[in-house]
Amino acid sequence: MSYSLGKKQVTIGLIGSGYAAHLHGNGYKKVSGVPIRLKTICDIDESKAQQIAQTFGFEQVSTDFYEMLKDNEIDVIDICTPPFLHPKMIIDALNAGKHVICEKPLAGYFGMPDDPQPIGKMVSKATMYERVLKDLDELKKVIDRSDKLFMYAENYVYCPTVLKAAEIIEKKKSKILFMKGEESLKGSSSPVAAYWDKTGGGSLIRIGCHPLSGILWLKQREAIARGESISVKSVCCDTGAVKPILNDYEKRHMNSIPFDVEDVATVTITFSDGTKALIIAADTVLGGTNNYIQVYANDTALICNITPPGNMSSYFLDEDGLKDVFIGEMLPSYLGWQNVFISDEILRGYTGEFQNFAECVLYGRKPFSDFSLAYETAKVIYAAYWSAEEGRRIDL
Repeated sequence: MSYSLGKKQVTIGLIGSGYAAHLHGNGYKKVSGVPIRLKTICDIDESKAQQIAQTFGFEQVSTDFYEMLKDNEIDVIDICTPPFLHPKMIIDALNAGKHVICEKPLAGYFGMPDDPQPIGKMVSKATMYERVLKDLDELKKVIDRSDKLFMYAENYVYCPTVLKAAEIIEKKKSKILFMKGEESLKGSSSPVAAYWDKTGGGSLIRIGCHPLSGILWLKQREAIARGESISVKSVCCDTGAVKPILNDYEKRHMNSIPFDVEDVATVTITFSDGTKALIIAADTVLGGTNNYIQVYANDTALICNITPPGNMSSYFLDEDGLKDVFIGEMLPSYLGWQNVFISDEILRGYTGEFQNFAECVLYGRKPFSDFSLAYETAKVIYAAYWSAEEGRRIDL
């Protein structure tokens, strides 16, 4: 792919004004060398959109997605809506001649009109897997026909530690034997995180998608460097919902008690070259967000810490003066010893992500995180759900 916009800036229209909009807004502010114009923020809740506009400098607010698509000045539609809206918005944006950035997860199973309720407990995961693959294949056709970019907003790919691991693996032509990745926290603050029909699953699809995508991407970097073809051969998964066993007092420190989704998941992946990876995704972990990828190869071991980064600790006896100071994510208090998040937006990959996306749009480059990665991530996740429900390995 080779093209240029023929102008010196990239103009953004963003849909959705929740938590992801803040992450994306911060990312755009730090792009260098490519002027970014934040033109329109769109949300059905106009007051929330106004807050995002004021915080990050969007020029205007809209409550109509399709009116925003008609704006010829907008180059990129950035989709930060709940997952069940993603596929249609992607297709509509591409058909309107826009490049697309889409938050994770790409797609999922959110129910059909005649499904028994609740779908997370009543619809078979094999059925979900088949439907998600069908939807992904239809989406792939639209993307393949388009001359516009699809950019998957997977920040793990752009974390400095993960990028450095990729560089080392490529230069040494290392053979990765085993990888382990985790994202764990005390649960989501989203009011819909507990429901399958809004989120497409629980901890695995919501937070486990991050280390999974990072591991899949690293494995592909290895394959390219070594001139090999490597794919996911099989998955074996175990999930559970453990928070419901707690009484009201015991669960006082936890978020998002699951209704028909899991809050703990472990997935073992076997690649076609016989090597392995382990993914852990839990909504049951206190102490702040815990993210990392570990790589063990024939000639190196690489520990990619993401958060907490481990380069600063703090100790407080009170929180006086800390109202506007960010210490760490998912912490109920800053008292006592804490691992301080330093350059959080850089270490978690958001700065690199939007720098890469802006350059790709302006200069016609392929993004590191693209549709093939988004597709494979969704496919593995739903194969994992199928595996967990039937208690067996699923061969792909």
